[in-house]
Amino acid sequence: MEFSIKAGYMIRPISHLSSQVQSPIYCRPIPRIKALPCMAASSDYPKKRTRKSLVPKTQRSSPRGFSPRQQVGTSTSNKENTAKEGNDTISRSNEQTIPERKSSAVLNKTIASEEAEAVESDEKGVSTFRNGRTDLGGIKEENLSSINNLLDDSNDQIITRDAGDAVKVWPEQEDKSRLSTTSDTVISDSLKPVVINVEGQLEGVIVDQEQDGDESLDKQIIDSDVEKVEEVSNEGEEEEEAVEVDPEIQKRILNEIAEETVVKGGKIFCYPQVLKADQPCQVFLHRGLSALVNESEIFIKGAFNDWKWKSFSAKLQKTQLPGDWWSCQIHIPKEAYKVDFVFFNGGGVYENNGYKDFYLNVEGMSPSEFDEFLVQEKRREIQRLAEEQAERERLAEEQRRQEEERAGKEADRAQAKIEVEKRRQALHHLLRQGLTSPDNLWYIEPASFKGRDRIKIFYNRNSSPLVHSNEIWIHGGYNKWQDGPSIAERLTSSDRNDGDWWYAEVLVPDRAIVLDWVFADGPPKNAKIYDNNKNQDFHATVPNCISEEIIWADEEEYTYNKLQEERKSKEEAVKRKAEKTALMKAETKARTMKSFLLSQKHIVYTEPLDVVAGRPVTVFYNPSNTLLNGRENIWLRCSFNRWTHPVGLLPPQKMAPSGNNSHVQATVKVPSDAYMMDFVFSDGEDGGIFDNRNGMDYHIPVAGGLQKEPPMHIIHIAVEMAPIAKVGGLGDVVTSLSRAVQDLGHNVEIILPKYDCMNLSNVKDFQFSQSFSWGGTEIKMWFGKVEGLSVYFLEPQNSMFWTGCIYGGRNDAERFGFFCHAALEFLLQRGSTPDILHCHDWSSAPVAWLFKEHYRHYGFGSARVVFTIHNLEFGGNFIGKAMLNADKATTVSNTYAREVSGNPVISPHLYKFHGILNGIDPDIWDPYNDNFIPVPYTAENVVEGKRMAKEALQQRLGLEISDSPLVGIITRLTVQKGIHLIKHAIFHTLEKNGQVVLLGSAPDPRIQGEFVNLANQLHSTHGGRVRLCLTYDEPLSHLIYAGSDFILVPSLFEPCGLTQLTAMRYGSIPIVRKTGGLYDTVFDVDNDKERAQARGLEPNGFNFEGADPAGVDYALNRAFGAWYNGREWFQGLCRRVMEQDWSWNRPALDYLELYLSALK
Repeated sequence: MEFSIKAGYMIRPISHLSSQVQSPIYCRPIPRIKALPCMAASSDYPKKRTRKSLVPKTQRSSPRGFSPRQQVGTSTSNKENTAKEGNDTISRSNEQTIPERKSSAVLNKTIASEEAEAVESDEKGVSTFRNGRTDLGGIKEENLSSINNLLDDSNDQIITRDAGDAVKVWPEQEDKSRLSTTSDTVISDSLKPVVINVEGQLEGVIVDQEQDGDESLDKQIIDSDVEKVEEVSNEGEEEEEAVEVDPEIQKRILNEIAEETVVKGGKIFCYPQVLKADQPCQVFLHRGLSALVNESEIFIKGAFNDWKWKSFSAKLQKTQLPGDWWSCQIHIPKEAYKVDFVFFNGGGVYENNGYKDFYLNVEGMSPSEFDEFLVQEKRREIQRLAEEQAERERLAEEQRRQEEERAGKEADRAQAKIEVEKRRQALHHLLRQGLTSPDNLWYIEPASFKGRDRIKIFYNRNSSPLVHSNEIWIHGGYNKWQDGPSIAERLTSSDRNDGDWWYAEVLVPDRAIVLDWVFADGPPKNAKIYDNNKNQDFHATVPNCISEEIIWADEEEYTYNKLQEERKSKEEAVKRKAEKTALMKAETKARTMKSFLLSQKHIVYTEPLDVVAGRPVTVFYNPSNTLLNGRENIWLRCSFNRWTHPVGLLPPQKMAPSGNNSHVQATVKVPSDAYMMDFVFSDGEDGGIFDNRNGMDYHIPVAGGLQKEPPMHIIHIAVEMAPIAKVGGLGDVVTSLSRAVQDLGHNVEIILPKYDCMNLSNVKDFQFSQSFSWGGTEIKMWFGKVEGLSVYFLEPQNSMFWTGCIYGGRNDAERFGFFCHAALEFLLQRGSTPDILHCHDWSSAPVAWLFKEHYRHYGFGSARVVFTIHNLEFGGNFIGKAMLNADKATTVSNTYAREVSGNPVISPHLYKFHGILNGIDPDIWDPYNDNFIPVPYTAENVVEGKRMAKEALQQRLGLEISDSPLVGIITRLTVQKGIHLIKHAIFHTLEKNGQVVLLGSAPDPRIQGEFVNLANQLHSTHGGRVRLCLTYDEPLSHLIYAGSDFILVPSLFEPCGLTQLTAMRYGSIPIVRKTGGLYDTVFDVDNDKERAQARGLEPNGFNFEGADPAGVDYALNRAFGAWYNGREWFQGLCRRVMEQDWSWNRPALDYLELYLSALK
């Protein structure tokens, strides 16, 4: 038997290169190969045996340089397919190895020189080697994978290339003369099977040879499933015999590789030349041919898989190979498919293959498998971090809870002491007054008693308020009514004849020091006439009561436990309410996101609707509703992560018909690290006409990505902010928009003037920040938290904002211009680098041009300016200049944007002008957590909640308690708000037997006087059905929103309007005029079904056109008809409007899109 062994698989990578230590081609000794007997199956041997793989395995981690090969075939059915003549016999395993070099013959001859002696086979025909061992010329442990080359994959026959290359194993019972020593001979088929077991490595490499006359033996020992291979003996495996490989052989091989590398113009090579994952390799560099030719030290640094995995570095050592070769060893991780590296001198001199870097391919994972591995690694890392964060939060919450519990107990203990001390002092005061009975009124028998005794209390009803009562009852307690009335007994007539005496038997409470009681004509809750000792009640001491110290200590403990129960009950109720509030918010936000994704379904949508990272998604596009209508072909241009993903812009993809009306479709694989999908459409592969959503592009959020969107830094510069400096809706917008964007994970700050009239009680952690000089004055900066937002207060020491008001000064333009310039100067001196500067209305419009003219080239020039018009009625010149200089501009609704698009300060800039609706703050306007209404309610119990709120409103304002439609009006009384329509609506509602409540005031004294006269008239003629409250009352406004059935908003123009949004939040149905934001938010139940569906909504109110009484009547009549004739339908409408989301959830997403488009 002969073995053909490849030299390329026999040499271990060099691990010691220093010539001072040993030869650079030194190889550690390896164990010899041991041939062990293979057990043949017999009739009495179990048929089902442990499956034994032919792939070499280890019982520990593989040694360096060892690489198990793919499973060797075991079928014996194709032996005749192998040529058996001369040079035609070639092992297929040779085709899988690296090409042979001339030196392989030398090594093979050395190996072949050591022949094994055969031993006699056992009676079952199994051959063994003498002494169970044979030597293979120093083959090392790390190179035992070369044994895989011993077998031909197709027929499992052992072959030789020439006599010098063979290792011969001689079964003792066979005649040696039968084995040919000529080149290219084939081992006789008559030999019996032999199992070669390499200690600790190969568990079953089988050399099969047919047994004469027994073809079934092959099937018993070697079948295709390897189920019949027996466990081989491990006896003696711990024994290893160290044999050193001839250094000259290995040196000759490396010399040849090095020589060939230089001949081919190379400067590096590796060994082994076929790299495999999870194995070491040797990297060689010819210093003399590299950029490091003059360097005394050489280092390598690199990573794997296109520099994406596990960086490494090492120092190279000079080798003894001919030429200027240096070398080091690196270990290739199991995840590698490629090694990337460069060489350098430890400083700034590099050999990087002409800026292309060096790389070597590795037999291991494929790039796609590695990408999937990275995804899973990242997911595991994210999960680990999330678990760690959750654990930290849990521990922090537990610590917070324990601290709160400790503080609560201390507070309860202190409160118990206070309450008990108050009761003790009050009781002692009573005792000092003397507790004696007036003559002939009452007395107690026996005179001496203690707690838990039964006593009789006698009462003489003569000359008392109860003299004519048929029944007499005692209502009593103890210790100055400590636990309230706890005694109730009916008195019985006494036999005593010196008066009209009655008595009752009473059990004395065990903790009583003083008894307290009154007499009445009936039991508790049914008595009408009382004798309470002229409002002083009756009292008597308990003569033999237990020690006061014991009583008061017990009373303190009792009070403490009671406070504990009350506190915990309240905390649990608050917790349940908070959890429900959070759940409702999450559900509302989810509905809003779905609505956001479906809002442009008539143009574009995806399947699935929720795009998930790492999965394919199909984009559907309807060009018939866009500027690409009628184009023959549509191309999708897509990328990810706001067009910043490393994959870049994907190749244009031609969209195919979808079979869904006029939609076309294309499918895209979403990367695992995507958080946003970005796309536009065109009519040509190379360009043409683009639909990019008016410069905003199309964006769809991606869920489950390995990366999160990086936060933006947004700074609002404004002159109003609710609740600390609010005049109108601007203050609400600044606060609510900032909170909503901050909740989405972005960094938001606000700069505000520090007015002397500002209410700082709503500012937390208010503190001085810094000061600087600018504009000829010192400017002090203060910092605090308002509604969870970081706010900087700018206070110039020139008294500009010490005027007692926000607006109304003769120099408002000068004041606010100074503020805008100083705010930018503060940001510059602080070193801020914001992404967005957001200014509002005319008052902070100067930010737009001051930034462009003075600051864009000084430190934070990458910022973009966004300008929002809240009301075009004021400051037209300032607004026009801001529109010119802003990067993006908005107003507070789409319809208002169209209405003002013809204004000369707007029309030149329509390309950057957008309408984005305002929202309301769902925490301020929340009927479930509103302290100003009698009962908290949600959409689930809106009918009951609004019924009780209406009753409370009617009682508070002195209206009739009746079930009639109630119209609420909450407004500023100005011409803009349609005051002539308001007056008409009041009278029309009264004609329809409804009720009206108006809350508001007029800044114009003339208009205010008109409404005062109207109020006097209506209150005198319809006092039970109308009330005009001509002021502003925040708590009353909450009650009106909750108690009204309808809210009327008949504005002549309305940029956005928050009143109708708040009304729906409380389940009140809006009645509005079609203008501005009113038209964008209220969809008529009779006329706007399709318009509502286009927004992903359902109709939610009543609207009218025109500015005359007929329009108001049209809307009011339909509303009252629904209330009177379709009460069940009307109540369903109340539930529907409560479930619609008019918070800042959706507008915040729109503003983020705008911010990002400004930065694009």
